[in-house]
Amino acid sequence: MRNVHVLNLGAGVQSSALYLMAREGRIPCDVAVFADTGEEPALVYQHLSHLVSLGGPPILVRSAGKLGDDLMHGRNSTGQRFASIPAFTKDAAGKVGMVRRQCTKEYKIEVVDRTIRRELLELKPRQRIPMDVTVYQYFDISTDEAGRAERGKRRFAAVRHTVPVYPLIDLGWSRTDCLAYLRERLPYEVPKSSCVFCPYRTNQSWRHLKRTDATGWDRAVEIDTALRADGSIVTRGFRQKLFLHRSCEPLAGIDFDALAPNTLDPLTVGECHGVCGL
Repeated sequence: MRNVHVLNLGAGVQSSALYLMAREGRIPCDVAVFADTGEEPALVYQHLSHLVSLGGPPILVRSAGKLGDDLMHGRNSTGQRFASIPAFTKDAAGKVGMVRRQCTKEYKIEVVDRTIRRELLELKPRQRIPMDVTVYQYFDISTDEAGRAERGKRRFAAVRHTVPVYPLIDLGWSRTDCLAYLRERLPYEVPKSSCVFCPYRTNQSWRHLKRTDATGWDRAVEIDTALRADGSIVTRGFRQKLFLHRSCEPLAGIDFDALAPNTLDPLTVGECHGVCGL
């Protein structure tokens, strides 16, 4: 029997805590995989470099391409079509909705799965995982979002060779516990991990991005504008225009200081775990 232990590393608070636990030998980890969309804030990449420098389990940074560029050019990681992000849209009656999300699957989940199959297990395309191999995938879901772990277990129920593991839930740790753990081990605050143009942001998060990350903010505005560009392939099939902000207004013109604080579904606020919608 061969057991392979893989940490899904998002480089946010919870997954960073898991990585440092693995470095201390508290959880088994053969390798950590960071699926890079190419669109994280600069501080996340700096933090990732620091984790690599610590000399813990190997961190494999793998990518299916730069998500924002693929959106603007109308293609996805396979070069066939674009992978949509969950942008907001408003119908004639003023009802706000979101379009289908494909980015998590194609730029996160599939990247990790492909890395496991091709690099760790050395399998050829479409080759089955041997019966005597079990892959343990470690996810950074804490007690704040335990429902996601249950959905994850159901998603993996039919996958005979993969076992999802949720160490933070087993420890009874919340995100607050992870923050306290990290403060004792890192000389800086771990940044939140998500694409700079991810629509799953509160008004506070958008305001923080604009104030602290000029490059990230400019990229978000660029993508927001591109969603509504004349002839954009992203808008094909939609009568309504697409926006990154739930107000369905152009991002560049929004005065976040004038907006009241708001909240989103707690399952989508914070780090990008790469397993949205489990």
